[in-house]
Amino acid sequence: MADARPWPTELRVSKDKRLLTVTFEDGARYELSAEYLRVMSPSAEVQGHSPDQRKTVPGKKDVGIMSVEVVGNYAVRINFDDMHTTGIYSWDYLRDIGADHDRLWGRYLEELKEKGMSRERA
Repeated sequence: MADARPWPTELRVSKDKRLLTVTFEDGARYELSAEYLRVMSPSAEVQGHSPDQRKTVPGKKDVGIMSVEVVGNYAVRINFDDMHTTGIYSWDYLRDIGADHDRLWGRYLEELKEKGMSRERA
């Protein structure tokens, strides 16, 4: 039997389009900024096809969410206002990046610093 992970019960985009709140049936709730979701996109454009191909994406501090589309019964596609539309965020992926937010965000900020990049748009 497959590992039954908690199912999302609500996805809510804030009025300013800068935050996605994901609530799961077990009560876990994550507020994920559009910037965080964009730079952590599960797309091949960002993640590559292997860990050594993963890209650090700068300049997304002001990115917004244009829309969220359900993909089957397992994920959503988040369409960003920088025209990035290829990331399909599974429920498990949203939960994982929500639960591990502090570590992943810290790693991202360190990568920006190491590479001389900025969160600001160039």
